[in-house]
This record gives sequence, C-alpha cells and structure tokens, in this order.
Amino acid sequence: MTKNTPHYAGHRGRLRERLLKDGTDLADYEVLELLLGYALLRRDTKPLAKELLAQFGSIRGVLQARPEQILHIPGAGAGINALFSTIREVLARYGEAPTRTHEMLCTPEAVAAMAMPRLSGCPHEEVWIATVDSQNRQLSWERLARGGPDTAPCQPREILEQVFRYKATGFILVHNHPGGRANPSPQDLQITQRLQELSQSVGVRFLDHIIIGDGVCYSLCKGGVI
Repeated sequence: MTKNTPHYAGHRGRLRERLLKDGTDLADYEVLELLLGYALLRRDTKPLAKELLAQFGSIRGVLQARPEQILHIPGAGAGINALFSTIREVLARYGEAPTRTHEMLCTPEAVAAMAMPRLSGCPHEEVWIATVDSQNRQLSWERLARGGPDTAPCQPREILEQVFRYKATGFILVHNHPGGRANPSPQDLQITQRLQELSQSVGVRFLDHIIIGDGVCYSLCKGGVI
C-alpha cells in the first residue's frame, strides 16, 4: 500500500477475503459496507453502513427503505438508491423464477415466496395475478394494477380476462398492504367473495388470495374465506 492509498482499500480487501471464506463471520454492517463499496468506489463506506443500520434497523429494513428516506441519510444519494433498486429487482426475479420453468404453484407458501421480495415493503399498493394450468403449473405472473398507498383499483372482469388470456384453469390473486399488516380489509373480503362467485360461474378455479404486508403474508384460503 502506497502513501496515497486510502486507508479503507486494504480493509475492504480483507472483508472480501472473510466473505469468501465464511460470509457468516461478517457483521451486518460489514456486509452492508462491502455492498455500498460497489456504488461508492472511492469512499470509506463503514460510517454510512452503520448509519443506515441505525436508521432502518436491519439489512432488510435498509433495502426496503423508500428512496426519499435514503436521500435523507448524509452521504447517501442517487447511486445508492440505484444500487438498492437493482438488488430488490434481482431478488424479485429470483423469486419469480418458477414462471420461466412452469413449476408447480399450489400452496400459499410457494406464492408468498415468489411475491414477498417484490411486494413486502413496497410503498404503494399493487395487484398481481399468477395463473396456472390444470396441473397447477404456473403459466404467468403479472401486475394488474398499481395504485396509491392504500388502494389499487382492479375489477373482477380484468382479473378473469387475464385468466382467459393464458387459457388458464386456475389463478391466485396477490396484493399488498403498504406499511401495514396483512389482515384482509372488508373490501378485500368483498372482492374475494365476488371473484369466487364469478369464477365458479365460468368454471375457473380461484385458488387463493394472498395479502402481503411488511415481512408477513395472509392466505384467505387458509383463513377459510375461499
């Protein structure tokens, strides 16, 4: 290391070596410190990593923080937001991989595993639908509506049109409650009951309605509504 080499350069290299040897040996702030280094190449990222964890409580809390919240942290900017957005998108697509291989999608847990990375911590409400064939192999996973902090209007007709589009025999509806619990609202129960009636009338299986909260989910099928 030369006289002009920043002090954190060697430290970052040692962190990488420890990560490759055994990632569980690193503290949360050290993992975040390494991650931030990919956006802030010429800065000591330890202070920022510790500040982010102090503000948001955990690595998950940091990654789920809203862009405007990140911008209020001294030393964080658009580059950090872009990095975190990329990571969230990678995690979401990882969870959505069954769509590409037509894997079985027949339990609330499987749906939640696919939906949680994209919708948990999302600042606005979204409605998604997964369609399946007669053997519960996934055919599609698409967003139907994107709304505000407490609503994303979506009509039963639009939902069934998506089912018919893929010639599916069944579907799972998913939506999120931004910043809140996953318990169904009266409106959630109403649209679920209406969808169940319409689905039965056209011979389509309405398998479940999953509500995603912050780190939690609720299955209306398991709850006895469907």
